[in-house]
Amino acid sequence: MDSVSGVGVLDKAVSLLRALERRGPLGLSELQQAIGVPRATTHRLAVALEQHGLVRRDTAGRFELGLGLIGLGRSAAERFPVAALARDAMEALRDRTGEDVQLFIRDGDARRCVLSLQSGHALRWIVPEGALLPLDRGSAGRVLTRLPGRRQSPWIESVEEREKGVASVSAPVCDSLGVVLAAVSIAGPVERLTRSPGRRFGAAVVAAAEEIARRLAG
Repeated sequence: MDSVSGVGVLDKAVSLLRALERRGPLGLSELQQAIGVPRATTHRLAVALEQHGLVRRDTAGRFELGLGLIGLGRSAAERFPVAALARDAMEALRDRTGEDVQLFIRDGDARRCVLSLQSGHALRWIVPEGALLPLDRGSAGRVLTRLPGRRQSPWIESVEEREKGVASVSAPVCDSLGVVLAAVSIAGPVERLTRSPGRRFGAAVVAAAEEIARRLAG
């Protein structure tokens, strides 16, 4: 595997954790195939991470994410309280539109859902909090990869780009320099959002994103 940070063992360890995050519990052979390093190296990394509580084994002996990550995640969330500061605006957006709403932040080469509020519809598209989704598909992913200083639409829409039958529209939460901190998104069935979700909900999503940006600025 290619080194990202220049510290090879660290990159391998993080790759191992990401594989368990994406795929769930894995046996040693499956884990080795997922991260593409020798079997002995995979075993040493997994056992070392197990000693630190970042990896554990299930009843079948497969490796899975460890409980030590819960505390790390909680501490990280407390130090970056975007979800807490955004909740009121996100609840208002959900109630105004009647649709599911999500807040995403960039997490490496992916995007993570840090807040997900469900609508009352029986037919809906649920994104669990903590879910890791791609950056290159879906309106929120494209919002999070926008560069500051360019004239761009205030919102981005997508229709069946990441999943068949699902449409979404997203807007960026930016700091004072125009750097994108998060993405506010509405997602749901194409039947309700239509094939032009931005026309229907773009203004509301932008307003919520701007309100969150004001709260983050203090």
